[in-house]
Amino acid sequence: MSATVIPETSGGISTASAMRRNFWRGVWRVMRRKPSRLAGAVILAGFVVMAVFGPMFYPDNLPGDANAITRPPSWEHWFGTDPQGRDVLALVITGSRYVLLSAAVTALITVVFGTGLGLFSGFKRGRWDTVLMRVTDMKLTIPGLPLLLVLATVWKFGNPLQMGLVLGLLGWGGVARAVRAQTLSLRERGFIEAARGLGLSTGHIIGKELLPSMAPYIAMNMLIAVTGAVYAQVGLFFLGVLPYESNNWGVMLNLAVFQAGAMITPYALGYLLAPLLAILLLTLGIVLVVDAMDEIFNPRLREE
Repeated sequence: MSATVIPETSGGISTASAMRRNFWRGVWRVMRRKPSRLAGAVILAGFVVMAVFGPMFYPDNLPGDANAITRPPSWEHWFGTDPQGRDVLALVITGSRYVLLSAAVTALITVVFGTGLGLFSGFKRGRWDTVLMRVTDMKLTIPGLPLLLVLATVWKFGNPLQMGLVLGLLGWGGVARAVRAQTLSLRERGFIEAARGLGLSTGHIIGKELLPSMAPYIAMNMLIAVTGAVYAQVGLFFLGVLPYESNNWGVMLNLAVFQAGAMITPYALGYLLAPLLAILLLTLGIVLVVDAMDEIFNPRLREE
């Protein structure tokens, strides 16, 4: 018995490892084909490193310098200083953790909840589909901004997890609808019919058959959700909808325009441009990586 089982097990392991090696070789070929895609991956990795390790080099409350209030960019302060004499680049680095962590939580909740509901609803059809889609439609009618205004009276949103949770619960409806449409298309394919004919459970078909086929679409939706979450939270803080209980790019933009007068004072221009440049680079990195993922998971594009 052992003589027959061991070769099969080792053969299965070697096959799986070979598939993984071939996949990563294909990823490297796709990324290398266009240097811009490698640049996008480097940009995203740089932001992750900055958010994780950057704040470790600065105190929670950056000290100000009364002798360096609203200074223009220089070798000492690359983007100048703010009205409290704090280094603008240091503010961007320390504020990146709040922005990226809340965006990651938003994307995770949006994709996991929306994907799970869309897959189950599209596969089961019938009453389940009707009920879940009516719930989704009701959720899509809830206005996000008024709800955030009400929640701001209870929560200060000083914790990025709170911000990510609220934005995620407000953003899963569109993903659920899109995933349901994809599921309705895939459930009529031959391999799904064969799985149902074999009597496999709903969980097995959804988890082992449907989900892998939709992995590229889900991954791209996650990256897009990160961009949407960054815009949403930065916009809310910039408009003054949420209290300034934390350091992030939206607060910087608000203070740069309404406190430092960056629109009329040239010395304060760096205070405005630094967070805008960070948002622009993050968006650019995500767009370039999504472009690479489209080719990685699309066999026709790989052949071209």
